[in-house]
Amino acid sequence: MRNVIAINAQASQSIIAAQATSDDMLLESIADGNRTSMHILYCRHNVRVYRFILRIVRDATTAEDLVSQVFLDVWRTAGQFQGRSQVSTWLLSIARFKALTAMRQRRFEDIDQEDVRQIPDSCDTPETSLDRSDTSAILRACVAKLSPAHREIITLVYYHEKSVEEVGQIIGIPQSTVKTRMFYARKQLAGLLKGCGVDRFAA
Repeated sequence: MRNVIAINAQASQSIIAAQATSDDMLLESIADGNRTSMHILYCRHNVRVYRFILRIVRDATTAEDLVSQVFLDVWRTAGQFQGRSQVSTWLLSIARFKALTAMRQRRFEDIDQEDVRQIPDSCDTPETSLDRSDTSAILRACVAKLSPAHREIITLVYYHEKSVEEVGQIIGIPQSTVKTRMFYARKQLAGLLKGCGVDRFAA
């Protein structure tokens, strides 16, 4: 019985230690076949990856399937990560490729924005500059109306807190192009919000 307790204690300590490990170290461990590290990395990033994919494909079932594919790729290719970007940036690059490939394969119906709002996420978004209780739904609806290129930029910068450099790495475009798209995306979003009676989002 003592041996069982000792084994369980060691397992718990191993999980706690892994939870405090950086994403880069988790990937190194995943490359060695460590399933606990894979589970922790998935728990850290699956919601954001899902939300990012969902805003591209706009179909919940497809987004869920693609999230599984993304992390399956991570399991298979963790050893290929070279550390040139943040792990989260690498994950979103994989997610973007999967989502765009899926978009080319079929047409999608618009997803009910209520499904998006029900997904928990602790990160700050443009909603921090608005009255959340009154304008959250309006903001999300307006973001959904942006052109695909502008919606992608807004999603990466505000919802995933990526820098101009990181956005360029994910999308595969120069930083100058990222800045230009961001400028016009903000202007388009500000115009849509103003049309809905919200004028506190700076363009």
